[in-house]
Parts: sequence; structure tokens; C-alpha cells
Amino acid sequence: MVSVCIAAYNGEIYIRQQLESILTQIGQSDEVIVSDDGSTDKTIDIIQSLGDTRIKIIYANGHNFKKNFENALSHATGDYIFLSDQDDIWLDGKYSTCLKELQTYDLVITDSRVIDNDMNVIIPSFFTYYNSGPGLLKNSLKNTYFGACMAFNRKILNFALPLPKTKEIGHDIWIGLVAEMVGKVHFIKQPFLLYRRHDLSLTNISTNLMTRSQRNIFTKLVSRFIVLYHVARFYVKHKL
Repeated sequence: MVSVCIAAYNGEIYIRQQLESILTQIGQSDEVIVSDDGSTDKTIDIIQSLGDTRIKIIYANGHNFKKNFENALSHATGDYIFLSDQDDIWLDGKYSTCLKELQTYDLVITDSRVIDNDMNVIIPSFFTYYNSGPGLLKNSLKNTYFGACMAFNRKILNFALPLPKTKEIGHDIWIGLVAEMVGKVHFIKQPFLLYRRHDLSLTNISTNLMTRSQRNIFTKLVSRFIVLYHVARFYVKHKL
């Protein structure tokens, strides 16, 4: 069984298209867990209008992207978990390809095409643009684990939860780093996602570590040390 976990908040513009791209691929016994963080638009109405019993709506009230995803993950019952943003589009083959690779690996991440509001491709390969790839130190310093492209087994989820409380470590980077430490990861070079970037997107696209956010250099360096600290704590806790 597969659980697709989506963190939703005021996603009325794109969420129908995303859900439809998911529901046409997953199995009848799978589930789509949508954790809604207090949407004030028509997000819930749109989800309910699909009338698909595989969708399970749960609610969060933290007004926090990371906690919203953690809420969804904590309700996942599947053997395999896919992460999904509310505004992207799954391409045909994403589900079947990831499940096939998850018979060998504990976590897989697919390439994606970055698109704009009007679905124009602005970056044909996220992997190439971002120099994505495995490596514990590499991803501790410059994360290339982006949740919308990730799928993993329950072993990784059990090790990853609860997520570190620090705001410096996102849910996706932590799950990716945990998989590096306790399992096998694989980067699938074929794009299986249209990764939409628009005015309301929560993440920026930049190849330069120092220009990915508006924070000053000192704050960014402190953030990297915090990531490394939590990695070291994980090693000690689990006696790796």
C-alpha cells in the first residue's frame, strides 16, 4: 500500500490538477493524505468535489509548512510513502517507476522539469541545474533532496519521525539525510514531475548556496552547522 502525503494551504488554484495527476496513477487500495493547515479559500471544497474515497483530509493548525507535512506523514499507513506539493503535476510513470526502484532502494528521488505559472518549461532538468545527487556531506551543506520528487519505504519514515524541531532542517532534507545514514538511496535521472514555481512558492530556485535565500552569510553558516549537529546526534543515538 502507498500513502501520498500532501501539505495543503490555500491551494485552490492548482490542487485539483495535482490530485488528478496522482489519482490516475495510484492503486485503488492506496491513500492520499491531505493535511490542510487552515485554508481560507476553496481548497477543501475542491478536494471534496473530486469524490474519491482514497483521499483522506486531516487538519493542522500550526501555520507551519514543515509541521503540516509532519502531520500528514504521521497519519500515513502505507508501506511506501510519496511526498507531494499541492501545486505540481505528476507525469505518467512516476508511481510505477518509483515503486519498482523501491524494491531495491529505501529512498528514491526523480528528476523534474521546472515550469512557470503557464506551464512553460523554464528548467528542463532540475538535477542538472542543481547538481543533484547522493552524499551525506554534500546534502548537509547544499540540500538536493526536494520532497515533491521523493518516495521512500516505511523503514525510513520510522527513523525520520519525529522531525528535528529546529526550523533550519526541512522535512525533506531530513528524510533524505536519514536515508543516507540507514539505507540505500537512488537518484532516478528521468523527470517524472512538473515542478511548478510561481509567485506563492515557498522555495527559491538557485544553484548558488549563498543566494538561495535572503538570509545573511553568518545565518546560513550557522544553519549548516545545525544540520551537521543533528546528523551527528542521529549517528550517536542509533549507534551507526
